[in-house]
Amino acid sequence: MTSASTPQPLWSPGPDRIAAARITAFQAWAAERFGAPAAGGYPALHRWSVDELDTFWQAVAEWFDVRFTTPYESVLADRAMPGARWFTGATLNYAEHALRAAEDPARADEAALLHVDETHEAVPVTWAELRRQVGALSAELRALGVRPGDRVSGYLPNIPEAVTALLATAAVGAVWTSCAPDFGARSVLDRFQQVEPVVLFTVDGYRYGGKEHDRRDTVAELRAELPSLRAVVHIPLLGTDAPEGALAWSELTAAATEPVFEAVPFDHPLWVLYSSGTTGLPKAIVQSQGGILLEHLKQLGLHCDLGPEDRFFWYTSTGWMMWNFLVSGLLTGTTVVLYDGSPGYPDTGAQWRIAERTKATLYGTSAAYVMACRKAEVHPGRDFDLSSVKCVATTGSPLPPDGFRWLHDEVAEGLWIASVSGGTDVCSCFAGAVPTLPVHIGELQAACLGTDLQAWDPSGKPLVGEVGELVVTNPMPSMPIHFWNDPDGSRYRDSYFEMFPGAWRHGDWITLTDHGSVVIHGRSDSTLNRQGVRMGSADIYEAVERLPEIKESLVIGLEEPNGGYWMPLFVHLAPGATLDDELRTRVKTTIREQLSPRHVPDEIIEVPAIPHTLTGKRIEVPVKRLLQGTPLAKAVNAGSVDNIDLLPFYEQLGRTRAQG
Repeated sequence: MTSASTPQPLWSPGPDRIAAARITAFQAWAAERFGAPAAGGYPALHRWSVDELDTFWQAVAEWFDVRFTTPYESVLADRAMPGARWFTGATLNYAEHALRAAEDPARADEAALLHVDETHEAVPVTWAELRRQVGALSAELRALGVRPGDRVSGYLPNIPEAVTALLATAAVGAVWTSCAPDFGARSVLDRFQQVEPVVLFTVDGYRYGGKEHDRRDTVAELRAELPSLRAVVHIPLLGTDAPEGALAWSELTAAATEPVFEAVPFDHPLWVLYSSGTTGLPKAIVQSQGGILLEHLKQLGLHCDLGPEDRFFWYTSTGWMMWNFLVSGLLTGTTVVLYDGSPGYPDTGAQWRIAERTKATLYGTSAAYVMACRKAEVHPGRDFDLSSVKCVATTGSPLPPDGFRWLHDEVAEGLWIASVSGGTDVCSCFAGAVPTLPVHIGELQAACLGTDLQAWDPSGKPLVGEVGELVVTNPMPSMPIHFWNDPDGSRYRDSYFEMFPGAWRHGDWITLTDHGSVVIHGRSDSTLNRQGVRMGSADIYEAVERLPEIKESLVIGLEEPNGGYWMPLFVHLAPGATLDDELRTRVKTTIREQLSPRHVPDEIIEVPAIPHTLTGKRIEVPVKRLLQGTPLAKAVNAGSVDNIDLLPFYEQLGRTRAQG
C-alpha cells in the first residue's frame, strides 16, 4: 500500500526546466486552441487527454504538423477495442516525416545518424545523404516489383543500412520486418516464414565482443527456406563478396534519386514486430504507418522532450521494438545514435563512453545494464564527460530502487531518470518519462498522455495503492491493426481482451500510487525477458528437446529484487540419460547457437517430470510464482494440474532461494 503522504522525490525539475519543456508549450497551445486545461500541470493534461481522446490526438497531429496527403474525415470513427478506426480517410507516409529535417537547407549537412561500433568512434550520416540513399533504394525496390503491402525483411545489426532499408520500405508503402543477426536460423524462420517477405537484406556477419561472427551459412539457410524471396541484398559488414544471386548494397544505393513517398491510408501496415512465442509461433504484430507516426511523435516529442538539437542513443538490437522506437527519433528532427556491438565491450562502462563521445542528450539502456555497472563499481560521472546527458532512460525490466540511487549518485544529482514500461505490442510506452514531474525512487513518473492506464483486480475493479493487472481502457493509435495470418482476429482478441473484454490487459503486474506514479512488478505471464530482449519459452523447448537425452523441459525467467534475472531450465531426462557436464554444455551450446546467447540458462536442474495443465500445457506461470515464494495453495488451482505432487519441489526451491 502507498502511504497517504507523498514520499520525498529523488529529483524534481526546476522552474526553468519545466518552462523549457516542449510538453509545457504544448499544454499552453492546446489550452488556447482546443480547450485543454491551462493550469494543473501534467495531471490535468493527462486527465484531459483520456477524457477528450479524439481532441487530444487531433491536437497532437496539428502540433507536430502531420502532413496528410488526403485529409481525414474523423479522428476516431470507432473506439472499440480491438478495431478502433483512427483518422479515417487520411493518407500519409511515415518515411516522409522521418526525413523532413533534410528539407531544411540549414540542416542538410548535419548528422541524422551517428554510427558507432566497438571502436567507439562515431561516423555521421547526414540528413541529405540519408535522404539520397532512401531515394535510391526505394526506386530500386520499386524496380524489383515491390509494391505497397509487400513484406521486406532485414537480418541486420543496428547499422545505418538497416535504417535506410526500413525508410525505403516505408516510402514504397511496403511492410518492414527485422531480426538481429545473433538470432539462429530457426528463430528467424519462425518469424519471417509467417509473413513471406519478397526481399531480404542481410549482412555476411557481425562483430560482437571483439570477435567476428560469420553468418553466411545462416543466410544461405534463410534463402533456401524462404521461397517467397524475389531478391536478396548483401551488405558486406565483414568485407566479403556478394554470394551468387545476391544484389550488392552499394549498387542499389548509388544513384542520386529524389525519394517518392507513397501516400497510404492511415491504417496501412508499416512494420511487423514479433511477440516472444510463449505458446507456439511468435505472434506477428502489425502496426500502422499513421498510428506509429502519431504515437511516436507524442512519445518522443512530448514525453522524451526530443527536438532538433538533441542526440538520442538507446542500446538495442534490430530484433527488439526499441530499435524501431529509436529510428523514430528522426521524426522529431533528432540525431539518432546507432551502436552496433556488445553492451559491455571492452569493459562494463562501454555505453557511458559512447554517450560521452556522441554527446547524447537522452541515453537509454536496460535496467540490467545499470545494475551491472553498479555491481562492477563503474563511476560514470567521475570517469566520463556526461554534461550533455539530460536524461537516462531504462526499460526491459523494472529499474530497482538501488538503480535509481546509483544513477543519481554516480551519474549526476540533477539527472532526469526515466524508467519506462510499454510493450512490443504497441511499440511504445504505457507509463514513464514526463519532463515536468518529479522522480520517485522505484517508480515510473506517470501514465503517458492519451493512455488510460489502470490496475485492475481479477473482477475488473480499479485499484490504487494495490497490485493489479495492467489494463488500458481506451484505444491507442499504435495498438496492432491485426496479427498476420489471423483472419478472424481471434488470436488478437485472445491475446489482450480475453480476461477483460473491451479493455487491453497487457500481462504486467502494476501498482498505481496515490500521487500518480506507477510501479511495475514484472510479467504476470511467462515471457522470458533478459537484458530487454524477450523470448518465448516455446523457442527454448523446441531447441532443447531436439537433443535425444531431453524428454521434456521447463524454463522460467525470474526478475529478482536486486535487479538481477534468474533463468533456470528444468529438464526431464529420457530413460538412461544422465545430466553430466557434457550434456549441460550441449544444452547451453544448442540455445546459444540456435536461438540467442542472451537466453542461455543460469542453471540446468533435473526433475522427475514436468507439470502440465489437464489440457497438456506446461505450467509456467504457477511455477514462476512458486519460485518467487508464493505458497502452493495460492500459486495454483490444484484441480487444473495433471500431477500436483510435482509442485512442492518448486515451492521448496523458492523458499530456499528466498532464505539464501
